[in-house]
Amino acid sequence: MRLWILIVALVVLSVVSLFIGVKDISPLDLFSMTEEQWQVMSISRIPRLVSILIAGVSMSIAGLIMQQLSRNKFVSPTTAGTDEAAKLGILVSMLLFASVSTMTKMLIAFVFALAGTFIFMKFLDRLKFKDAIFIPLVGLMFGNVINAVTTFFAYKNDLIQNISAWMQGSFGSVMSGRYELIYLSIPLLIVAFLYANKFTIAGMGEEFSVNLGLNHKVVVNIGLVIVALVSVVVILTIGTIPFLGLVIPNIVTLYMGDNLRKSLIHTAVLGAVFVLACDILGRVIIYPYEIPIGLTIGVIGSILFMYLLLRRRAYEA
Repeated sequence: MRLWILIVALVVLSVVSLFIGVKDISPLDLFSMTEEQWQVMSISRIPRLVSILIAGVSMSIAGLIMQQLSRNKFVSPTTAGTDEAAKLGILVSMLLFASVSTMTKMLIAFVFALAGTFIFMKFLDRLKFKDAIFIPLVGLMFGNVINAVTTFFAYKNDLIQNISAWMQGSFGSVMSGRYELIYLSIPLLIVAFLYANKFTIAGMGEEFSVNLGLNHKVVVNIGLVIVALVSVVVILTIGTIPFLGLVIPNIVTLYMGDNLRKSLIHTAVLGAVFVLACDILGRVIIYPYEIPIGLTIGVIGSILFMYLLLRRRAYEA
């Protein structure tokens, strides 16, 4: 798939996204907007579009980095326990630091997400049976254990609804003054681009990396920090977006190969296009109501994931 096709699709879907909503605004109104229409645009729809684009780009790249470093195409923040560890961190911040700022909650959730990701990577080092399907299953089990602990303490402290509200992926509540935290993903994406070649080399194994003069552990740690921070920022701003970091890098790899620098831009643009398309779909199916993005991408992403699994089995046969 050529990059210019993705860019055209991104521009078209972005324009469509701006003019879908309960308040009727058409492209012709841009030349004679009322004050109310401009407020709708500036307070709700433009922030929503920006958050969709950043979330789609950042989570897709986070998944690409994890797959490169773990050398497994079925690993992502969703299947490695990263999201569940961040959820536990949010619960801890609610229980022990109820009155702290959102930034402090983000730092606490980041520490937990990073710890969870490191533990999963340690599991990978110790696993002898490294089948492509077996490893993400271990990650899912690890994530479910963390999720069970979180649910237990949330239930005991009557915080189930609070945690569910944090974790339900939705752009419906995005508006000016409540989404700016997601801008922290931008410098992380720049670092990811600068380290793209090093991540590619690190994904070839520690021994190979050391022979090329690369500090393997430092590069892996930088990659995991980017993944953990991006995941936490998106969860705190939008909520959990399942399968995004799993299916998008796999689709790009099918036609771009495993070189991370070459596939990075394609992954970013396709991730943004995919989230935009799913968001628009969720807003028009039961208009004027909307389906949360977590549910829309969860359904479509699971279908794509099953296709990737079956495709892999077909090629093995």
